Amino acid sequence: MPRIALASYDPGTEPSRDTDLPVLVRALEDAGARAEAPYWDDPAVDWGGYDLVVIRSTWDYSWRAAEFTAWVERTGALTRLANPAPVVRWNTDKRYLGELAAAGVPTVPTRYAAPGEPVRLPDGHDFVIKPTSGAGARFAARYTPAEHDTAVRQLTRMHAEGLTAMVQPYMPGIDVGGERALQFFGGRLLHASRKGAVLSPGTPYDAVKVAHPGLEPWQPTAAELAVAERALAAVPGGAAGLLYARVDLVDGADGAPRLMELELVEPNLFLWLHPGSPEHVTAAILTAAVAG
Repeated sequence: MPRIALASYDPGTEPSRDTDLPVLVRALEDAGARAEAPYWDDPAVDWGGYDLVVIRSTWDYSWRAAEFTAWVERTGALTRLANPAPVVRWNTDKRYLGELAAAGVPTVPTRYAAPGEPVRLPDGHDFVIKPTSGAGARFAARYTPAEHDTAVRQLTRMHAEGLTAMVQPYMPGIDVGGERALQFFGGRLLHASRKGAVLSPGTPYDAVKVAHPGLEPWQPTAAELAVAERALAAVPGGAAGLLYARVDLVDGADGAPRLMELELVEPNLFLWLHPGSPEHVTAAILTAAVAG
């Protein structure tokens, strides 16, 4: 009987935002496993006692990136970790987009500015600023060229907190075609979904955003699948070592899909939106738990 941990976060006094978690724990137990959902930062947890630790919803990690990556390294040395520690460490810093672009993956053009580095803001189109370590649109905002001074204040705040900033053109195609998320699990496409634009004009960077507005099932196109496969193939170590992945795509100015983010750490699975998916996820986790 494999013992499996689905690592999550401590929601404190609020309900957990991971509605998939109890579904997966129950499904794994029904399939004969011993499944638990410990908090990743709980010092009392014996991570080496599990046959597999799946990073499921450690959704506070971007506030504590150094602490989280240290936990990933320790846990990966004690037992099987999904996804593997080297991949997770690479994926926690969105400068990976530059590496994927250099490998020929169509991506949203991105510039980076670490604390102390100058940054040139666009003056001919709307743009987005967000941190290289972030989730749920935290510290992300959309600006027009006329809002240059407000954007500089955001950069100043981010740099004061030690955050490296990303500057990207706002992709207007998202206002028409939305953002598509292609989910892969156990080496194959699990399902896909589409959501509306997250960053509304004038919304402050430090405001709480709705992370997945208008979420709906989606049938990916051949072009979207091709970009997703190119992105996964370019991951250090290759796609074969991944238990799960979410490929987030938007349309470029030419209408072709471009990679916005590649989520290999703790992507929301949206199982509630795809009733046929939990069975496949459960089977893939069980296979990984007993793999040699």
